Amino acid sequence: MTSDLPYGTAQAPRVAVRGEARLEVDPEIARIGISVGARGTDRRSALEDLTRRNTTVLELVKSYGDAVEKLETGAFSISPELTKRGKGERVRAYHGRVHLTAELSDFTALGELTTRLADLELTRVDGPWWALRPDSPAHGAARRQAVKEAVQRAREYADALGTRLAALVELADLGAENAPSYPLRPNAPGSAPRMAFAAEATEMAPALDLEPQRQTVTAQVNARFTMHPPEL
Repeated sequence: MTSDLPYGTAQAPRVAVRGEARLEVDPEIARIGISVGARGTDRRSALEDLTRRNTTVLELVKSYGDAVEKLETGAFSISPELTKRGKGERVRAYHGRVHLTAELSDFTALGELTTRLADLELTRVDGPWWALRPDSPAHGAARRQAVKEAVQRAREYADALGTRLAALVELADLGAENAPSYPLRPNAPGSAPRMAFAAEATEMAPALDLEPQRQTVTAQVNARFTMHPPEL
């Protein structure tokens, strides 16, 4: 059985190492889920109430301007509730619901907006889910640290043999060589602490003081170097 892994020679021995990095950084964005509901004895009244409440939510979220980076409607549904007694398909009421997602970068505004949304009629708020942007500098910092660790580890092996590194042969992300990789899944819904708020008929509540959850950024690389021949 042959192996695809490169091997060195007595004149150019090779050393293979893995570099790893794990950083804890502050989140850059927060996502919240908003569910707006309505219930009516007929379809039209349920739709009208749902439309009115959805408009109120959209206007409130948009009033925060640049603090809200993204606002999306995810799903809409309206369904009949049948009576439990009697024969036939008799409709007792209609239930409507709209689901929205908002993404904010201003965490001070987040606490106030969450409270104001929870104060609205038949409105539910879920979250927040903290996250980093895909192009966050934290990812690059973790990769650079992983590379530095790989170089340092290879130097220590060479030093143990009384020699030094000669050249870099290969540098690869973990999993780039047809090996399975199972990276950490940060910021997925359910992986971060979750809070839900249901609206109640009360006076305006004070803004929530939300503490951002620090994010874990990981990086792993495989590196191969050649060494000067050691004197064994």
